[in-house]
Amino acid sequence: MANNPGFQISLNLQGRFCAVIGGEDEAAQKTSLLLESGAKVVVVNPTLNVPLRKLTASGAILHRGRRFRSTDTQGVFMVLNTLADETELAQSLKASAETERFLVWSIDRPELSNVMMPAVVRRGALRLAISTSGASPALAGVLRRNCETIFDEEFEKFVEWLGAVREDVRAAEPGPEKRKAKLKSAVEGFHLTGNVAYPPAWTAHRQSSGS
Repeated sequence: MANNPGFQISLNLQGRFCAVIGGEDEAAQKTSLLLESGAKVVVVNPTLNVPLRKLTASGAILHRGRRFRSTDTQGVFMVLNTLADETELAQSLKASAETERFLVWSIDRPELSNVMMPAVVRRGALRLAISTSGASPALAGVLRRNCETIFDEEFEKFVEWLGAVREDVRAAEPGPEKRKAKLKSAVEGFHLTGNVAYPPAWTAHRQSSGS
């Protein structure tokens, strides 16, 4: 069966309540991303690691110092479950999501999630989502790290400049076609070049299979 490629979108989480289940590194990372997106975050777990404790102490997040309860989904827009070994929890979250209409992601459990978490390249305003449709999350991670070396600090400044150009053009040029032409001219000449280096395991497979 082919993996479900999903439908890639970007969620507006500004001011929305989201719950994170767990208290270790994965939970801290997801919490940081949610806060960056403007979400209001509650973390549910008996214990928290140092970064999450600092966020709690600063008032950036709300901490419920106990195991997850079904009532914790009330009023939330999305639940991110970072507890990999809690199969029953992931199953109950999926069932609740279908009746209560919230989004849920459980780590390493795509069949018990209704959203997927792609690997995301972040450089300034750039957000580049990378997904292998579940075929190889490890490859998605490698691609993310490679892209982060390609999109450097100059690229970040370039995107900031393009944003300023767009605002200037929108203010100075009333005609939509002329605006479009000027904005296209600002990126003319930009392109990516590169080569793909495949791992020895793939080369050996190709040679043994004759493909």
